[in-house]
Amino acid sequence: MGETSTIDLSAASPLLDTRELSKLHWRCRRGLLENDLFIEQFFSRFESALTQWHAQGLTALMDLADNDLLDLLLCRKEPEGDLNTPPVCEVLGMLRQSGARLAQA
Repeated sequence: MGETSTIDLSAASPLLDTRELSKLHWRCRRGLLENDLFIEQFFSRFESALTQWHAQGLTALMDLADNDLLDLLLCRKEPEGDLNTPPVCEVLGMLRQSGARLAQA
C-alpha cells in the first residue's frame, strides 16, 4: 500500500473562496503582536494558494491560547496529541517559514 504525501492531500483540497478567506482572516486575529506578525506574513505569502486543508490546520492552531501558539511558532514545542495532524503540521511549517522571513528582515 502506497503512502500519500501531505502535499498531495493539500493539493487535492479546493481553494478557499473570498468569503472563506475573509472568515479565516477574522478567525486568525490574536492578542499577541508576535503571533499577529507570523500570521500576517503567512497570509501575505500564501493567501492565494490556501485550501480547505490549510484552513482546517490553521483553525486548529487558532484554538490554542496565544502563548501556546507562540511556543509552536518559535519551535519551542511541537504539536502533540490531537493537534499532531497532517494539516496542522503543514500549516505550522508554512507559518514558521513565514516567520523566518521576519527574523531576516
